[in-house]
Order: sequence, then C-alpha cells, then structure tokens
Amino acid sequence: MMRSLYAGVSGLQNHQIRMDVIGNNISNVNTTGFKKGRVNFQDMLSQTMSGAAKPTEEKGGVNPKQIGLGTVVASIDTIHTQGSLQTTGNNLDMAISGNGFFILKEGDKTFYTRAGVFGLDKNGLLVNPGTGLRVQGWMSREVGGQYIVNTASSTEDIIIPLYSKDPAKATQNVDFKCNLFSEMPIIDPANFDNLSEVDRIKNTWTNSINIYDSQGTPIELRFTMFKTGVNTWQARVQAFYNDPNNPNQKIEIPNNQFSVRIGTQEITGEPSNFFNLQFDNMGRIIAAYTTGEERVNTGMLSLNLNLRVPTLAPTVENLPPQEMTVRLNLGEAGRVKTDDGVGITQFSSGFTTKPFRQDGYGLGYLEGLKVDDMGSITGVYSNGNNRILAQVALANFTNPGGLEKAGETNFVYSNNSGEPDISPAGTMGKGKIMAGALEMSNVDLAEQFTDMIVTQRGFQANSKTIQTSDQMLQELLTLKR
Repeated sequence: MMRSLYAGVSGLQNHQIRMDVIGNNISNVNTTGFKKGRVNFQDMLSQTMSGAAKPTEEKGGVNPKQIGLGTVVASIDTIHTQGSLQTTGNNLDMAISGNGFFILKEGDKTFYTRAGVFGLDKNGLLVNPGTGLRVQGWMSREVGGQYIVNTASSTEDIIIPLYSKDPAKATQNVDFKCNLFSEMPIIDPANFDNLSEVDRIKNTWTNSINIYDSQGTPIELRFTMFKTGVNTWQARVQAFYNDPNNPNQKIEIPNNQFSVRIGTQEITGEPSNFFNLQFDNMGRIIAAYTTGEERVNTGMLSLNLNLRVPTLAPTVENLPPQEMTVRLNLGEAGRVKTDDGVGITQFSSGFTTKPFRQDGYGLGYLEGLKVDDMGSITGVYSNGNNRILAQVALANFTNPGGLEKAGETNFVYSNNSGEPDISPAGTMGKGKIMAGALEMSNVDLAEQFTDMIVTQRGFQANSKTIQTSDQMLQELLTLKR
C-alpha cells in the first residue's frame, strides 16, 4: 500500500515537470529561433517479489512477480525541427533553411543559435542587437586584385566597412560583344568622310562606351564600323573627355594623341585611329589588323588602344598627359561562341545595341548590402561594383539535441553534442541562408494543448491513486478487535 503512495507521488512530481516544459513551450510560441522541449518518462526500478522459473518435466515455467515503484523523467529533449520562415524586409535578418547554427561570441565564450536577428553596431560589427553578441564568419581579403574569402581559416568578427570607398580602377580591357549586319552596303574608306549624315546613320554601326583612367575620370570611346568589302569591315575610333571648365561639354582627344596598334608600341609616326576586321562566310571573325601586313589571326584577336589623356590636371601647365593602354578584345579566331560571350560576329540579323564590357570604374561609396543563400555579404557601391565583404559561418553538430540551452535562444557545446563542424551555408550538410527572413518558433500550439490535456489527466489519475491509498490506510486504522 505504501508503494502505491510513493508511485502516485512520483507521478505527480513528473507530470508537474512535464507541465513546466509545456508551459515554457507555449510561452515561447512567438520567440524567434526557439526550439521546443519534450519530456520522456520511464518506469522506476521494480521490486521483485519472486523471480522467474524455467519449465521442468513436471510443470511449466513461472513468470516473475514484480511491483513497480513509480516513474522517473528519462529525458527532456530539445526538438530541433525546422520552424516556419517569416519575411522581415531587413536584409541583415537571416534564417537557416535546413541544418546548422549561427555562431556568436562574447569574448572567449562561444554560443550557437538559430535566431538570426542581426544588425550593425556603431563600429560596423554584425551583432545580435538584443544581446550584443558578435556574429562570426570570415572577412574577405584582397589577393591579386580580387577579393577572396578563405573559409578554411578560423572564424572572426564580421565588420562591415561603413562609408568605405571603392578606389577607382583604370580600364585595362574592353570586350566587344556585338553583331555587324552583313547586308550593309560597301563603303570606300577614302569616301567615308564625305558621307552625308543620313548615310552614316543608315549604313554604319556607331556606339560608344565610357572607360576610366587611374583617377576614375571617364573617357568616352566612340566606335564607328562600316563595311569595306566582302566580309571585311573598318572600325574608326574617337576619344572624348569632359571639359574641366564645362562638365556638360566634351573635348575630343586629337588623333595624334592615340592610336590602335598590334602590341604595345610607342606612338610614333602617323597614328592609326582605326582597325580592320575580316570574317569568313560563316559569320565568324578570323583576323584583325591595323595597317600594312600587321595582322592577328589566331587565338583571341586583340588590339591595343594607346591613349594620352589630358585629364589628370588639365589646368596645370606643363603637366604631361596620362598614358594608358587599353586592350580591345574582338573575339576568338574562327569561333562564334566563347565561354564569356566575347566576340564580334557578322550575320544577317541587324546590329546589336549593347556591344561592350569594360573592367574599369570610377570612385564609389558603399550604398547597400546583399546577402545570398551561402551567407556571402556583398557590398553594393555607387560606381556599380559589387564586392564581397564577408561570409557568415554556420556550425553543425553530430547530436544537436546534446547542446545545452544558455538562455536568450542560445546554445553551448556539451560533451554529448559532438564537436562543432564549421563551414559556409550549403556545404557539409548545412542548410541555406534566407536573407530578410527569420525562423520562428517550432512550437505547435495544437500539439501543446493536447499534451497539456493528457498531462492534466495523468496528474489527476495519480492524485486519485494517492487518495485511494489514503482511504485504504484509513480503513486499516479503524479496524477493531
């Protein structure tokens, strides 16, 4: 009889614990990144009245006689199922779709969380604004003119360079990506200057592109191409810079200040501000040349535009002009399609209107940020450049349920969680990052209310067990001789 009292008491205590977990789940139904708990029960060690006996020739086997002594909490598990994703409009808010945890640090302490509520502090640190914990990842480094993130190195604080500048870069390459209309009439180069304005518009291909010197000063290159024979074209080049006294006006650089040549030769003798193109009957470019027999007809057909640009300080007397060499890439000989799309073609399908790509730019300022599904944070600059600044790191564990809760929706490593496996999102079994969204709690209210009812009934039943046992004891005490 006393055993039933103790069993009933253990049931009450453990159902109270279960109710505590359910209450905590319900209270965190709207907590970002919260993971619900679950209580598992198991029976307590049973008291054996008699053991089992095996069968003999005379009689069969006998089962053991055991009385249970109640219940105990076997485990309180953290369930790491995916919570629903909710958009926020803040591009620094991040949600993980799949496995993984964000890594946060406070001094030497490391925390792991699914709550991607992030923002910048006054120093540009990427932090959780509610706790001040610093988000970990990898910063980009400039290597050979490119910005690269080394994800094999140790993680570090992510610092966004607010109000940073993107220095100007002089143009080194101009890639042609256009088609020349093969049905254009043939024009004698000697008569080109005598063409009427109407004929020039109708029978030539004219387009322009801005290139940049080392200080980011724009220089307009204007190309005019016209057909000179069967499968041959001539391209004439003009260069302009902004008038320092009137920004709305352009000044043409004289022909003797630039030339188009094969190789990087000095500008000597009479400059040639034009080049010629030759195609085959399949519309593929096969050769490019300037004057005489100078010709390139294998591999990438490239010419060099040598410029003397009076734009560094045009108001200062006796200041020599800036000399620049820009490589004009016309396409690969004998090919129509290249991996990067570079090349001039000649087909009967009209002129294209966006024929260029150049690699220079002026000075730019950081204007915005973008985050992709790999956690790469890209800076958007006013000069049109997009530059990777950092990458957010994710951690995963062999047993996420073994992590210990540290409050504020954070977890810490434990002896049973396994060592953290750190890598970018989308690799090593980790999920993808959704920018501008947050992962909500994975608590299902319907499930919790159902568990609450079952817990309440279990508590009531154990209460009844104690009440009945007490009544039996009372009956025993009232027995008379």
